[in-house]
Amino acid sequence: MSDQGASPTPSAPPPPPTGRPPKVGIRGRASAPFDSSNLDATDMPELEYFVAAGPRGYPPLTEYLDIWDVDMMRGRDQSNKIEHHTNLYQSDNLIVRRGQEFTVKITFNRPYKPNQDKFAVEFVIGSSPQYSKGTYIPVFPTRERQSTWEGRITHTNDNVVTMAITPLANSIVGKYHMYIAVQTPFGIRRTKRDNSRDLYILFNPWVAEDAVFLDDEAERQECVMNEMGIIYHGSYDDVSERNWNYGQFNYGVLEACLYIMDRSEMPLTNRGDPIKVTRKASAMLNARDDDGVLVGNWTGDYTYGVAPTSWTGSTDILLGYASSKMPVCYAQCWVFAAVFNSFLRCLGIPSRVVTNYYSAHDNDGNLKMDIILNDNGSIDRKRTKDSIWNYHCWNECYMSRPDLLPGFGGWQVVDATPQETSDGMYRCGPASVLAIKHGQICFPFDAPFVFAEVNSDVVFYARKNDGTMEPVKLNQTHVGRMILTKAAGSEGCRDLIDQYKFPEGSPEERTVLAKAEEFGCRREKSSPPEADVEVVLPNLEISVGDDLELSVEFSNCSDQKRTVEAYVSGNVVYYTGVSSNEFLFKTPTVTIQAKKSVRELITVQSKDYMDHLVEQANLHFIVTGKIKETGRIVTAMKIIALHNPKLTVELTGSAKVNEEMMATVQFTNPFSFNLEEVYLRMEGAGVMEPKSRYYSLIPGGSSLTWTEMFSPQRTGKTRVIATLDCSALRQVSGQASITINP
Repeated sequence: MSDQGASPTPSAPPPPPTGRPPKVGIRGRASAPFDSSNLDATDMPELEYFVAAGPRGYPPLTEYLDIWDVDMMRGRDQSNKIEHHTNLYQSDNLIVRRGQEFTVKITFNRPYKPNQDKFAVEFVIGSSPQYSKGTYIPVFPTRERQSTWEGRITHTNDNVVTMAITPLANSIVGKYHMYIAVQTPFGIRRTKRDNSRDLYILFNPWVAEDAVFLDDEAERQECVMNEMGIIYHGSYDDVSERNWNYGQFNYGVLEACLYIMDRSEMPLTNRGDPIKVTRKASAMLNARDDDGVLVGNWTGDYTYGVAPTSWTGSTDILLGYASSKMPVCYAQCWVFAAVFNSFLRCLGIPSRVVTNYYSAHDNDGNLKMDIILNDNGSIDRKRTKDSIWNYHCWNECYMSRPDLLPGFGGWQVVDATPQETSDGMYRCGPASVLAIKHGQICFPFDAPFVFAEVNSDVVFYARKNDGTMEPVKLNQTHVGRMILTKAAGSEGCRDLIDQYKFPEGSPEERTVLAKAEEFGCRREKSSPPEADVEVVLPNLEISVGDDLELSVEFSNCSDQKRTVEAYVSGNVVYYTGVSSNEFLFKTPTVTIQAKKSVRELITVQSKDYMDHLVEQANLHFIVTGKIKETGRIVTAMKIIALHNPKLTVELTGSAKVNEEMMATVQFTNPFSFNLEEVYLRMEGAGVMEPKSRYYSLIPGGSSLTWTEMFSPQRTGKTRVIATLDCSALRQVSGQASITINP
């Protein structure tokens, strides 16, 4: 029987290849790779002939103008860096700001003849420079022939020509390579690639044409030039300060900031737009979805990295990321904000760290923080999922917003702390502060999220036995109580709350909330009747390890006797408002006569909470209860931030540039128990690089002394800051101010 015409026998397809699939390239989609690396560069040819070589080869160019030397005038005491406000950068390269003229000196082999000689100063960035993309810019010395950047000869002296160059005010920000090119009839002769002729171009808040122009010299000095910051934390009625060295001028930090943009694969053509730069950076400063700079950790276990409370500045973090190419462990909101601030100031974008007290984390846009109460008035811990951060730090940066309606430029919120995704990545902003204030939350980027952080209501719901819930109390003033930042030119603070919202209860505020609701925000519409009994918790300043007395005051505002069945709960909480352990639960029944007040005194011993403390030692007391006669609900909440012991920092020496000084850190363990695996850190802007010390054990009641020698590198007022950190005691710090003389 013939096999002709028989159907082929089916067989199983080959198994798919195992392992990781190769990275797909751009072949067939684009003719050249996307230029997204500032570090990659293509060297320009030294000789570039116009025509192919003839039978006798290329003609010699010896009789034409030749370049002997190029002086970038890059010294710290020279006019370029002084006039461009870049003389503090610890870099041997020239660093200038866009939209502003700088000068270079070119030495030729003979005097320059304008009518005969043709030359250009060429600037190249990236691996595939193109004139149309702004990545190749030739600058010519004659007015008749100009490109996007302006050039002019300001002085000639024998063979030396001084040329002034003005980069476009929207130029790409980054590292450029510079060449001098001489044109001859046969071709172009260029200087060799020389790393000493590389220059950095930054944003320029001093020039009106730049998108980051800030017309306030005091704010420019604070938000661009100041290295020593103060970041506010603690609680609304007990504010604490944390010193931080932004270190934006330290050696290697600028290169690290450019590496962050390279790592994000951000196209070079986008790096002149502060909107795109800040949005991309807000994603790259956290490691959640892109192997960015910092790993967030709120667990209290920092075994594999540095505790967030231990950092003293941004330098170690940025240099560590750039050298290891791996995310740095660990960070919480103020670390994200502080390092982001260093990034922004380093590139020339005015920025500041702000702290919002009682900051809502609203992930569904309903502008409500829900607290569920049982039918008897106690909190239902299982069903209460929302939390309000005691404080949350983010950044404001200054820029124009041509993508929005006129008037919504200025300060913009950007936030690198990974809370919610935005366009698929953990990032936030830039969101116009003015748009948030006026309820224009339709504007990009992430305005609804920031609006909720400062405007959410706290709603108490009573859960009935049948599972239904009824709003019984509404607090519209608890969230967004105060927004602090360091004041320009001083070590005091400034409250920015009026920049974010109108006064609570004002007609303007009601209009804004109505506007926000038009764009999809949903608020609690009901108005539960107010209870006629008020509950007040005291303000207390308590140190870690102290006993405390909590005096709860019940005030009867009615003309009749009232009986309150109260529930007093004390919890150790993270600063994010998340509860760790409940250490106190009392159920007093309080009887208050008409128009009278009664105090209920509750004693809390240190042994009740010490074993449960988490890193920032926050105790959260909440009182709820039901009035027996009316069924109304009463509530009160209070955060008490326990104060930690301090480090003592003492500086001795002549306080002069390049003369040796000594910093001494002293600490006494105030507890009866030992502190184990203790890390100390110390640094100071312009005077001391980051230093660290490890102690395996500090016995209870004993003291330590740590001494370091240092030599100040520049004049001016600065601070040396130090931290101590171990698993049993977080957030211990100290600082000493000093003025360095020439």
